[in-house]
Amino acid sequence: MPQSQPVSFSLELVIKMEYNDLELAMLVKENDEDAKDLVYEKYNYIIDIIMNKYKKSFYVLNMDLTEVRQDALLAFTDALMKYSAEKETTLATFITLVVERKIHNCIRKADSIKNKKDQESYSLDYEYEVFSKPLNELIGDETSDPLIKIETKERYEELVEKIKSSLSPLELEVYELLVNDFNYHQIAQILNRETKQIDNSIQRIRAKIKDLF
Repeated sequence: MPQSQPVSFSLELVIKMEYNDLELAMLVKENDEDAKDLVYEKYNYIIDIIMNKYKKSFYVLNMDLTEVRQDALLAFTDALMKYSAEKETTLATFITLVVERKIHNCIRKADSIKNKKDQESYSLDYEYEVFSKPLNELIGDETSDPLIKIETKERYEELVEKIKSSLSPLELEVYELLVNDFNYHQIAQILNRETKQIDNSIQRIRAKIKDLF
């Protein structure tokens, strides 16, 4: 009776499995398909999290989910091509922010075409850059009074720099995702951390922001 053949991997692929994210991203830039497949297998869940986050908007705007996912995959690849050692975030967070921005743009485009009057009710026009919400909303603290409202772009940019400089590496990752409307369960999934650890990080972020005023 013939024995089943074991699944084999090339030595090169096995070696690449041991590479860190920065090394894999560098290989992707060199058009290494194995490296690209490895990164996709590791982080494709991020696309599912973001797609689920905006499913109500997709439904309201009658968007083609296949096209949206394709755009998300293109943004995923774009993130890999742009990622470098100079980035302040991990690859997972960077992919999340790039894909999120792309899907925001898809939603805006669909909303413009259909001329929906209720776009604000679904936060379709939300942009962190313009700081259109009180800071307590951005960091998800619904129990406290608004901490501050920024009237000018210059004051806003100054505040953001102060906040970022006060945070630890993990807190900075969490902060970047919080201000893009990800909840702590989603952040825990993206960063592959326990929800309790993320919740503790959020509490520290809130405390540090309050200390700035």
